[in-house]
Amino acid sequence: MIERRPWISEEPGRQQHDAGAWQIVYTGFILILLCFFIMLTSFASLDHSRITQFVQSFSNAVSVFEGGRSLEPGKTVINADAMVVDKEDPIALLFETVKQAGEQNGLEGISIQRSERGVVMTLADKMLFESGEAVLSPSSHELLKKIGMIVNSAHTRVDIQGHTDDQPIRTPDFPSNWELSTARAVNVLRYLVAEAGVSPHRLSAVGLSKYHPLVPNTSAENKARNRRVEIIFRPESP
Repeated sequence: MIERRPWISEEPGRQQHDAGAWQIVYTGFILILLCFFIMLTSFASLDHSRITQFVQSFSNAVSVFEGGRSLEPGKTVINADAMVVDKEDPIALLFETVKQAGEQNGLEGISIQRSERGVVMTLADKMLFESGEAVLSPSSHELLKKIGMIVNSAHTRVDIQGHTDDQPIRTPDFPSNWELSTARAVNVLRYLVAEAGVSPHRLSAVGLSKYHPLVPNTSAENKARNRRVEIIFRPESP
């Protein structure tokens, strides 16, 4: 008969090595748990604004939120204006106030955006004026009354800026684009005070001529975008 012998490892110390393998796996698992709880503790102790900055940086890096990029062609994942912001940021809070007031007053077709200057409401010149003129058109009055209600609800300082394209103008009333852009901004201010009941202490007006274009003045479409009036809501200083 063939004698069966118990299995014996040919490698010295193999049995001791196999017996300790589970301890290595267990130790690694415990270290992973320890790192996880350390990370949770560090997040709990971080300032809220730092966490917000981290989330925004991460979202930009993976190209999910920034610019409304999509996973499938033609299907937008998120609105292009959406950004991860700190809800305690004064500009973010002011943006929500202005946006909600615009929706309540039926304001449509007006660009409202956040920027480092504050909350910027952009009005194309044709919504307010005839070409080359600074007198408010009759069709602009209803729009400006709605804007006046929004300004009153915001309870903050508001700057009104007039802008033109690079097409030179030379008339008895407007020797240059400086005079045209300034007159347009002032006339918007005067209407908000006289007809919409906005306090003049909260308003200022300035003409910036052609020197702050949104886009290069290389086409008729771009020139039309640059001819505008901006109403800038400034957050209160802390």
